[in-house]
Amino acid sequence: MKAFLGWLDERTGSKKLLHEALFENVPGGARWRYVWGSTLVFCFTVQIVTGLALWLAYSPSSQTAWESVYFIQYEMWGGWFLRGLHHYTAHAMTALLVIHLMQVVIDGAYKAPREVNFWTGVLLLLLVLALSLTGYLLPWDQKGYWATKVATSIAAIAPVFGPAVQRLIVGGGDYGHHTLTRFFALHAGIIPGAIIAFIGAHIYLFRRHGLTPKEPRRKPDAPFWPDQLLRDVVACLAVMLGVLFFVLRFHGADLGAPADPSEQFSAARPDWYFLFLFQFLKYFPGGSELWGAIVIPALLLVFLAAMPFIGRWRLGHRFNLGFLWTMLAGIVLLTHLALDEDRRKPEYRAAVEIARQDAERVILLARAPAGIPPTGAVTLLRNDPLTQGPRIFAKNCASCHRFDGHDGLGGQPKDKVSASDLKGFASRAWLAGLLDPEKIASPRYFGASDHRNGKMVKFVKEELAEFTAEDKQVVQKALMALSAEAGLKAQREADERDAAVIAEGKKAIAGKIMTCTECHKFHDAGEDPTAPDLTGYGSRAWLIAFISDAGHERFYGENNDRMPAYGPKKILNEQEISLVADWLRDDWYAPEQPERLSPVK
Repeated sequence: MKAFLGWLDERTGSKKLLHEALFENVPGGARWRYVWGSTLVFCFTVQIVTGLALWLAYSPSSQTAWESVYFIQYEMWGGWFLRGLHHYTAHAMTALLVIHLMQVVIDGAYKAPREVNFWTGVLLLLLVLALSLTGYLLPWDQKGYWATKVATSIAAIAPVFGPAVQRLIVGGGDYGHHTLTRFFALHAGIIPGAIIAFIGAHIYLFRRHGLTPKEPRRKPDAPFWPDQLLRDVVACLAVMLGVLFFVLRFHGADLGAPADPSEQFSAARPDWYFLFLFQFLKYFPGGSELWGAIVIPALLLVFLAAMPFIGRWRLGHRFNLGFLWTMLAGIVLLTHLALDEDRRKPEYRAAVEIARQDAERVILLARAPAGIPPTGAVTLLRNDPLTQGPRIFAKNCASCHRFDGHDGLGGQPKDKVSASDLKGFASRAWLAGLLDPEKIASPRYFGASDHRNGKMVKFVKEELAEFTAEDKQVVQKALMALSAEAGLKAQREADERDAAVIAEGKKAIAGKIMTCTECHKFHDAGEDPTAPDLTGYGSRAWLIAFISDAGHERFYGENNDRMPAYGPKKILNEQEISLVADWLRDDWYAPEQPERLSPVK
């Protein structure tokens, strides 16, 4: 080994390089305030190593990006840990850069002859922020897609060249595959290469001019080895422990639903280190956006770069400190205002909850036996009744109907209820309420509709209410038979168990006690019906046909109470109607055993 080290030193001068690195003079001896630069280099090294490892499994295209991140997070052994390490180390870098900048300015390490070194540090700060911005899009999930769309639209505000710059960044007229590939090239190649170059220049200039000691010196000068190196190692270890805490606490970085340009995403927000700018832009509405987005931030950066010259004046250093502390306080205040405003917005909180549900749902669907289709993960939610059903219902049906008292998404529509509540439609419990004399005329059923004075309400309130106990047993059998027509998944076992009773109930529907077929058609019974056909009542086919055109002669005909012909008038397409029907019937994918949506360990 000694011979090999001698051979290596003879050809590379490694001993001299190592000696210069370890025995660099530290003015005033080792101090904890000198560790920030080393922690930043450590974090960037972690980013490079973890980034290269993630690259091995990542596929940068709009059709495969989310899918590959899903694979890393939930299928690849240790992938969640690797991705979390990369994610939270990036956050740590941003915080450490701000601390390092503050330490440099406080110590006056920006003054001559260290101006160029200071400027390389400022550029490194901007490059790290750009690295975070480009990385935010790479999972190709909803929050990254929409947050990036908002961020890049700022470029278009710039006069003359703004729109052209935005097109260059986006890779065309709209956000898609080329946007992702350009951001990946920036994130994985161009920006890291620039950071490495500037780190090299920064370290070279730092070694050329040495540390800037804080006067007066309390201790004599000492070499970098061993005391300062020990402090640097301890600081790097502390940073890593902090990162690991968040990685383990949150099981890596979160992954939202796949990016879908057709679904507006109200929960989109930039990461915490850009929130201040997001809030700042709110104070510049309309045509004044240019000032908040470009002019003022640019002036602040110019002022920051001018600090070495301002510091030459007698009170310049104090002025620089005051400016920096004021700017930092402003950033903290704006960030707090942004967070507080979001906390007080019910719409935003609801959007965040919907985003959380979508993220959990798409992971569940991706883990289903069918897996992710060739059309991509985005179609999993587009074709999912549990996801799309309540949204279509809230937009098109909740102006009259309710679903368990709300609009399907948990909100309360402005319009008053004027039709039945469809939670549990066609189930035994729902029909039991419909045939209850105390409930049928309530807002949950016909009480708010034009049918409240119809034959059905009169029959239930006047005739059925006077039935004997024996007759009510017949009603119960008929109710079970009518509910069985729906073939509801939730009642499948009960319908099979009660097959004999249901057979009796089918006869009772057309019998003398119930007399349903006087108004309704039920299989072969019932002539000249004036009310909806009960054959297949509540089944998927029946419900799709009913939603499509409730005014069809098979259903309410001329007695239809304001329900639009969603199909014939093309208000909803066939798929949308099917999604609502499946949602109302609770007919969507669910695993046989509840699944814990956490990454593999």
